[in-house]
Amino acid sequence: MSNKFLSTTSAFLLSTSMLVADVPKVTVDIAPVHSLVSKVMNGVGKPDLIIPAGASPHEYQLKPSNAKSLQNADIVFWIGEDLTPWLEKGLSSLTQDASITSLLGVDGIKLLSFREGALFEAHDHGDHDDHDDHDDHDHGKEKHDDHDDHDDHDHGKEKHDDHDDHDDHDHGKEKHDDHDDHDHGKEKHDDHDDHDDHDHGKKKHDDHDDHDDHEGHAHGEHDPHAWLSPQIAKVWLNVIAAKLSEVDPDNAAKYFSNAKSARDNVDSLVSEVNSILDPMRDKKFVVFHDAYQYFERDFGISASGAISLGDASDPSPSRLAEIRKRVVDEAVECVLAEPQYNQGTVKAVIEGTKANTTVIDPLGVNLEAGPSLYENLIRNLATNLAKCF
Repeated sequence: MSNKFLSTTSAFLLSTSMLVADVPKVTVDIAPVHSLVSKVMNGVGKPDLIIPAGASPHEYQLKPSNAKSLQNADIVFWIGEDLTPWLEKGLSSLTQDASITSLLGVDGIKLLSFREGALFEAHDHGDHDDHDDHDDHDHGKEKHDDHDDHDDHDHGKEKHDDHDDHDDHDHGKEKHDDHDDHDHGKEKHDDHDDHDDHDHGKKKHDDHDDHDDHEGHAHGEHDPHAWLSPQIAKVWLNVIAAKLSEVDPDNAAKYFSNAKSARDNVDSLVSEVNSILDPMRDKKFVVFHDAYQYFERDFGISASGAISLGDASDPSPSRLAEIRKRVVDEAVECVLAEPQYNQGTVKAVIEGTKANTTVIDPLGVNLEAGPSLYENLIRNLATNLAKCF
């Protein structure tokens, strides 16, 4: 073997390793966001996932591998403290110079407030506090069709520098196994000064007979389940591409091309889901917890109520009685369960009524993580909802 061949081979391997090393290390919080980031990074790299789809975002405990991923990250995408308030401490203490983006905080989306009561009025989608310039929700009128004007997509660079009011977020006393020495920082968010008491824990949901007072569980300022809106997902795809391009400009064209293809796929998905939901658009259904109003808003359907206020709280007997009364009085046809929860509560609500039940999944519990998870998640949600009638 000639020295020339060895030299050429060594140079090739060195250049290849340098290219790999230049790809940003990206970490994301939940599987649906991981899917969107995977789409944008397709052909360039793969992001790390912190919370598996089958785990509760509210109760998850960081593992050593998660801590390492955060320590090595160049970029972090997460929904925000309204979903995983415990994670902000890890972001502060474990990440170094990473670019951190809270997707609930980006421009161009309309956030929804939780519907506090057990019973919802039709199309009552809460207060749209922060994004009043998007009242027309054109259900596909993509505002970000090309990327020529994305040089300034800073979207908040989520540096968590000046949010001094959150030192005492208890958030269910996440123990963060094996990380007693990682102070998990004091993540600081300027716009959430009134969230000192987020107590997100206790998701047992077995019998609920002794949980009268759990309606007092505090939750975030906004409903965090925004990934269930394909229109919001399309905005996020551009934000993800822009942020990746800031850190890795050499691959910017690839990121934006991937984001454009992904948005086109989401548009096709929206058309498909509308067709699936057309036969049941005026039907009445009750959800297990109030997680689906972004999906409802996008597709013109409305839940009649929720058994539980949120996925971090247990329903009181009085709330269960309210829901059961509505199921009976209004002949609600479907009461939806979720895979993370014991279905005994749902069975108790529908017992003696004509209502059906099925399981819908907001996180992708049984889906393989990766680029295809997002479409499968939204499609399955619509398909299982339609099958309930």
